[in-house]
Parts: sequence; structure tokens; C-alpha cells
Amino acid sequence: MRAMVYRGPYKVRTEEKDIPRIEHPNDAIVKVTRAAICGSDLHLYHGMMPDTRIGHTFGHEFIGIVHEVGSSVQNLRVGDRVMVPFNVYCGSCYFCARGLYSNCHNVNPNATAVGGIYGYSHTTGGYDGGQAEFVRVPFADVGPQVIPDWMDEEDALMCTDALSTGYFGAQLGDITPGDTVVVLGAGPVGLFAAKSSWLMGAGRVIVIDHLEYRLEKARTFAHAETRNFLEHDDIVVEMKKTTDYLGADVVIDAVGAEADGNLIQHITSAKFKLQGGSPVALNWAIDGVRKGGTISVMGAYGPLFSAVKFGDALNKGLTLRMNQAPVKRQWPRLFEHIRNGYLTPSDIITHRIPLEHIAEGYHIFSSKLDDCIKPVIIPSES
Repeated sequence: MRAMVYRGPYKVRTEEKDIPRIEHPNDAIVKVTRAAICGSDLHLYHGMMPDTRIGHTFGHEFIGIVHEVGSSVQNLRVGDRVMVPFNVYCGSCYFCARGLYSNCHNVNPNATAVGGIYGYSHTTGGYDGGQAEFVRVPFADVGPQVIPDWMDEEDALMCTDALSTGYFGAQLGDITPGDTVVVLGAGPVGLFAAKSSWLMGAGRVIVIDHLEYRLEKARTFAHAETRNFLEHDDIVVEMKKTTDYLGADVVIDAVGAEADGNLIQHITSAKFKLQGGSPVALNWAIDGVRKGGTISVMGAYGPLFSAVKFGDALNKGLTLRMNQAPVKRQWPRLFEHIRNGYLTPSDIITHRIPLEHIAEGYHIFSSKLDDCIKPVIIPSES
């Protein structure tokens, strides 16, 4: 089969790999029909995440058709059209029993924190991802779900991570009616977090970024106010000014490890790997939220130290909530919103790229070329 293969920072290409095989009776092999490049894939692409090994195939957002099932699989049949959450999880451990699918205790021997994630380095279990023609799906009776007949396949694709994560980010904000919500980052997760904030009762939603084409999308797709942090001497001061000098009720960090805005922080994290990620966005959140407010962190950070203003968070009495999204837990409500027309997730897709051109796709997305917001990979039309 053809698959995206990592060859080192900023080096990916399409190569031949063996079609994955059934390794456990509850595995399925899925023929991928659509995959996506996620903003967090760029952290791998840029060499930010530890233990990203040569030969690894990325891609934690994918849908496809069941090609083969193991002998104990009961819920899927060959030919089913399925959507697969980015979490690999067993469904029965202490954490899965509590809905914490992203913290499954049985799928990642390399960590005591995060569970398994498709295509996201050996830090999250070393599972090959879906930017390929085929992918092995463990615990096939637990994670994948047959795509409803009424759902567009690209809407389903967005549910496998970006939409579910953005929605989860708004959930973690504990938004109450009338709250002012600030979203840091106008990438796909930030856009979905902003849109979801309205569904949870926000009275005002403000999105902060520095790329005008993404801010325009925040205005048209998420119906949010926007601020370009490059146009302000101090974006935290602007956040205070626009909220009667109190600060926002909720701030959602949808940026993560490679935040711009502070050259020293960016260089020490993104270039020299001295931090688990640039803490710029998180520190803006701590400074810009009101006392007693809530910060929701959806941006991906590495496991290393980051220079976060924890003392300020303590003294302001802030609530910080964060996790990798337990994707399937969000689906019942999201399916309702999509079916009722409140959400059309595929509206954020800007590029559709053949698998053979995936290196160019990563370059376009990483370099923010051609107003790229969300690229979708098409492994095969057959």
C-alpha cells in the first residue's frame, strides 16, 4: 500500500509499506477513504514531539471502509463505512469506564498519562495512522462507529478529532449563559471551539490570531469577534479593555506548543526543544482571564517543562481544565447538532490533496500558504 512516511523534521513522503494485518482477534483493517492533516501533526512534522521515529505514518483523523475483521469482532462487518475516533482505547479499564477514553490504561506502554493515539509517535503508543491506504484499528468493537446514512463523509471526518476536540474545549470551559469566551487560535480546533461556545450559551465570543485569512473564517464560520495580536502592543491589555478591565470569563487555548507572540519563548521551545512547548498562549490565557475564571487547554504540548505562570493562576483563583478529547463521548450530541443543521463541520475544509502529494500538503499547511485552514488527504478514489 501507499502511505505517508516520516523521514525526519520537515521530511515526509509517500512510500510503499506492507498492508497492516490482523494482530489480535478484535482488530479490524480499514481501507481509508479520507484522512486529514491536523495542526498537532505539524508538531510531529517540526520535530517537537519526542520519540517520533523514522518510518512512522501519521494521521489520527480518518474514515474508511472495513476491509477485514478479526475473529472476535461483533459490531463491524466487511464493507461498513466507518468513522474512527483518534483515541485508541480498550473500553473496559478504570479510566475507560469513567469516559476518559483518552487516558486508557491498557493501550500505551510508554506513558502513565495519555492513552493511545493513531499516528502520533511512540509517545502515544506507536500506532501507525490513517494517512495511508489501509490502517489497523485495534479494539474494533469499541472505537469505530458506522457512519450514519444521512451524514456526509467529510462531516464524519471532522468528527474524528477537530470538531470533537473543539466542542470538548468549550465543554471544559464550563460556559454559563452570557459568558464572554476568548479563543486563542483560529485553526480548525479554535474555530470549532468558538462555534461550540455559542451552542453552550456564550454571550460573546472573541477569537485571537495573527493570520487575517483565519480571522476572516472565524468571523464568517464561527460568527465571532476577532483580534489580530500583531495589531496590539499587548494583546492581554486589549483583552482586559474589551471586558471592562475584568478579563474574559473563559479562555480556550487552541494553539499549544508552537505559539507565536514571544520570540524567546518560541525559540527555546520550537527551535532548541528546551521546553515542552511555547507557553505564550497559555500565559496570555492566565493573564487575560478574569479572577475566578476558567481556562480550557486544547492545544497540544509535549511532556517537558514549560515556563507557565502557575503562581499567577494560583493567586487569581483560576480553574484550569485540559485533556486530550475523549472523542466518542462527544458524538451523540454532535450528531444531533449536525443533523439539525447547527453545525456543518466540512465548511472549514479548504484543500483536498492526493496521498501522492502529501509532502506538498504538509508544506502548504505548515507554511500557511494558499489560505490553508484544513487539508484533507485522499488516499484512493477506488
